[in-house]
Amino acid sequence: MKKIDLRKELKELYSPSPKEAEVVRIPRFQFLMLDGSGDPNSSLEFQEAVQALYVAAYTLKFMIKKEKEIDYPVMALEGLWWADDMTSFMTGNKESWKWTLMIMQPKFVTKSLYAKALKTAMEKKGLSALEKIRLESFEEGLCVQIMHIGTYAQEGPTIQNLHAFARERDLGLTGKHHEIYLSDPRKAKPEKMKTIVRQAVQRIKN
Repeated sequence: MKKIDLRKELKELYSPSPKEAEVVRIPRFQFLMLDGSGDPNSSLEFQEAVQALYVAAYTLKFMIKKEKEIDYPVMALEGLWWADDMTSFMTGNKESWKWTLMIMQPKFVTKSLYAKALKTAMEKKGLSALEKIRLESFEEGLCVQIMHIGTYAQEGPTIQNLHAFARERDLGLTGKHHEIYLSDPRKAKPEKMKTIVRQAVQRIKN
């Protein structure tokens, strides 16, 4: 049985310091992705999306383990967040938020493997949200990031510090707000939850 661990292979990208932000370049990876909108705290669509993504990811994992004799841990849930009017995003008007939830997949996960796993998951679980999942590559490029320790509701100052860090280095914000959820909120103590906060940037031309 061959074993791989993307979390260890990509440690330099997925273990930033909580004390100081950093500049990183994120290459192209592939993800299971699912789009939606609304308040993540109250939206049924959001909860169904999370469930469907994990069902698809674990179905793929166990199928590949059986058929290809390759074992690997399922990666953390990630989220891209934005709003048509970004002021509503920054002021916390969550009803207008849009999001793409995603889970990174190893390079050897092909379209055909993904389609087979999705069909199996649909037959076993019958979740309607599974039909909305896609396998897609995503290259974020130049980014700033930092580790946030604490609840999601306490992220405000961390995000402000990250944006200030970017401005001090003549980096303009671009793309979408990105979060990577390293802790299971059902198990972790709220004050110890770990979330990577990442923001794509571009160099400001003088």
